[in-house]
Amino acid sequence: MDIIFTGLLLGGTYALIATGLNLQYGMARIMNLANGETLVAGGFGAFWFWTSSQVSPLLTIFVVAPLAFALNWLIYVVVLRPLVKRAKSRGQLEVDAILTTFGLSFVGVGVMLALFGGDYFSYSYLAQPVQFIGETYGLNRVVAFAAAVLLCGALWIWLYRSRAGMSVRAIAVSPDSARLVGIDVPSLSARAFALGGAVTAVGGALVSSFLTLDASTGVIFTLKALIIVIMGGVGDIRGTILAAVLLGILETFVATLIDPGLTLAAAYLLFILILLLRPQGLLGRART
Repeated sequence: MDIIFTGLLLGGTYALIATGLNLQYGMARIMNLANGETLVAGGFGAFWFWTSSQVSPLLTIFVVAPLAFALNWLIYVVVLRPLVKRAKSRGQLEVDAILTTFGLSFVGVGVMLALFGGDYFSYSYLAQPVQFIGETYGLNRVVAFAAAVLLCGALWIWLYRSRAGMSVRAIAVSPDSARLVGIDVPSLSARAFALGGAVTAVGGALVSSFLTLDASTGVIFTLKALIIVIMGGVGDIRGTILAAVLLGILETFVATLIDPGLTLAAAYLLFILILLLRPQGLLGRART
């Protein structure tokens, strides 16, 4: 039971991290390899507000999210939209986006190194233990999990129950068809990409309360998010949440009962099995 609950806590964190990338890749059609740097930047923001003014990360997200939204919107409009316009196919866009955002990830690391230095950073927030079903867990992890559940639930409701969300899903399925029904595809794609960045930055602010980060750790989170998005099905928020929970439970199981050094290997093994057995993702439909 302890493994399952600890895995759920970890999976909730993974879901929050991967949901931002799913919005950018699944909805805006941009494979963003600089996603992890956005997360670390959100963590830096929470760290700075807490250490300088004792502002809770739960309040910091209301500052971090708008800033990340504006920055990611600007990146899309200035850097990525020209790639979308010139791409003659989805494949060409993916290659161009991967190369461009790979370069942007190095720019992000360089900027953070210049601003904050190369040291690891962490802080103590809600670090006290809480009892649940006879086991002890960190309160900061429980709070981050609860925030992840609320945010992922709100995003799912917005995507599947609102007119704007359905428009975003329409451009993910077929941008050309979406234009025919009057959807402003360029503007909505920019907002979907910006929203993904905001969600990722919020995830960074929350996980910084119990993880130690530095300017160069973003690539680790990018890889984990990418695994989860592809496992769950590109553009499917429900699949992302399910894949994140499965990955969290698997890593906890391996770390607890086998060897903590094998968690990454287990994650990639699960990823390969999903690609072989269900390439469309856990909840995706096979293409006919």
